Formats: sequence, C-alpha cells, structure tokens
Amino acid sequence: MSRSPRSSDSVRSAAVVNEEIRDLWQRSGGCLSPEDEEQYQRLLVEWAAATGAGARSAA
Repeated sequence: MSRSPRSSDSVRSAAVVNEEIRDLWQRSGGCLSPEDEEQYQRLLVEWAAATGAGARSAA
C-alpha cells in the first residue's frame, strides 16, 4: 500500500515516521523492493528532519 506524498507544511513527529519505517521493514520481510527502497530513503530524510539530525552544531 503506497502512502500519499506529504505536503511540505505537514510535519510528522520522528516517532510517527519511525513507526512507518518499522512497518515497511516488517511488510517487506527484511528485503526491500526497489519501490520500497525509494520509500525508505524518503522516510529516512523525513525522520532526520523531524529529529534535527541534519542540524547538529559543531561545538
């Protein structure tokens, strides 16, 4: 089941995105199809944005 694209003004929490990542891996049986891999990559970017992983300061 493919999920609809998210609008840029709709930000989901890291926990929600993480749950979707876990669901994707479980549905795939641990072996992602090319389509699933694309979705996984999009989810990783969304998760990183939600956690602030891309905005680490060098102190």
